[in-house]
Amino acid sequence: MGAMIGAAGGGGRRRRRGRRAGVINEINMTPFIDVMLVLLIIFMVAAPLMTVGVPLDLPQTKAAQLNVDQKPIMLSIRQSGQVFLAEAELKDNEIIPRLGQIAKNGQEERVFVRGDKKVDYGRVAEVMAIVTSGGFKRVALVTEPEQR
Repeated sequence: MGAMIGAAGGGGRRRRRGRRAGVINEINMTPFIDVMLVLLIIFMVAAPLMTVGVPLDLPQTKAAQLNVDQKPIMLSIRQSGQVFLAEAELKDNEIIPRLGQIAKNGQEERVFVRGDKKVDYGRVAEVMAIVTSGGFKRVALVTEPEQR
């Protein structure tokens, strides 16, 4: 029929070029990247849900964000005037004893007051006065950055 060209069926030994078949000593990056992408998506979805304390509608300002070394204590004031420390509601006479229990650095601890933008300003000032009268001098208001 035809003539065979080359050594395709010859009786000689074949030599393979390149690597030998066997164990690969490299990390398979595809599953690693898949896992990292899944974790990224989970954290992107969960991060907004990890807000501190009670959900509030904070006022917006053009003020720059503070650089804080350690996590401050957060007091939240709802529109109705209720005061919360984390998710626990406090009466006015309970604020200072609870802050004293939580404050690791004593009265040098930072206390942030988060007030709903519809809460009466007098109520926010009243809560800040209670905190400062208890000896806490590092008290600040929390706002959201202005949306453009």
